[in-house]
Amino acid sequence: MRDPALIRMLPDGRRLHLHDGPIDLIIQADGSRENIAAAYEAAARRFVLILDELCSELPLLRSQVCKDSARPQGVTAQRMFRAVLPHAACCFITPMAAVAGSVAEEVLSAMTSATVLERAYVNNGGDIALHLGNAQGYTIGMVERPDRASLFGSLEICASNPVRGIATSGWRGRSFSLGIADAVSVLAETATAADAAATVIANAVDLPGHPAITRLPAREISPDSDLGDLLVTRDVGRLTLREISAALDSGARMAESLRNHGLIHSAALHLQRQTRVVHASTELFSSSCRAGLLRRGAPEIYSQLESTGRTTHA
Repeated sequence: MRDPALIRMLPDGRRLHLHDGPIDLIIQADGSRENIAAAYEAAARRFVLILDELCSELPLLRSQVCKDSARPQGVTAQRMFRAVLPHAACCFITPMAAVAGSVAEEVLSAMTSATVLERAYVNNGGDIALHLGNAQGYTIGMVERPDRASLFGSLEICASNPVRGIATSGWRGRSFSLGIADAVSVLAETATAADAAATVIANAVDLPGHPAITRLPAREISPDSDLGDLLVTRDVGRLTLREISAALDSGARMAESLRNHGLIHSAALHLQRQTRVVHASTELFSSSCRAGLLRRGAPEIYSQLESTGRTTHA
């Protein structure tokens, strides 16, 4: 029997913190006081049901997806499945690759269905779902690795472009990775799509067989891992610039492929202080909002393991 869900306002009086088992959300909404209160109430009401819904289908959600796979029944689980299905033909993937983004998106949907907001975000450990009203925007800071609160870049997203989801993946994060990227940040139309794509791209940033990379079967570290006996990265030694470039090239090719198939808009890949950026077409971003990757400035949101004790908003 797990502890009941934690629902509380953070000390700044502006952000809502929701925690249940492995799910840890930071939420902020802008609008009238009444509408913010209604949005937070709706978020909490929906949040307390999500983990039990996911657990009821956990064996299916931990299974590899293929075109003939059984479909889950829950709303959040169905969203996860749809996000990973386009990747199933080219790599091993389960719906769990999109769980964080899907939960963020589900809670945000409950908020925006309940009331009118100027803007809002739900940040689930660095996988972020956004709502933007007219003329609204956010600045997002990208953190180079989970154990350091240092930014390797930032980006602006405004209402006039279609990006509503950001996700970050890498071997140093709270989930396992098959690759060696310190961080891969992805922009997509939804948080769920960004989450799945970030996983796939981070897995592709790799140097197979390199002696400086330590890997272990996922099952040895976490017996219930959906990755089973697949080798996940546990440590990456110092690499040469040529090796870093080769690994980033591999990830960039995957990101370009996903962009060409309309699955992402942009990605920033980071490995040992080197960054590779895969841009969306320039017309996606209006000059009025100056949207783009690697912009300097104080971020409003960190696309990283942002929670009550590890990283804070600027």
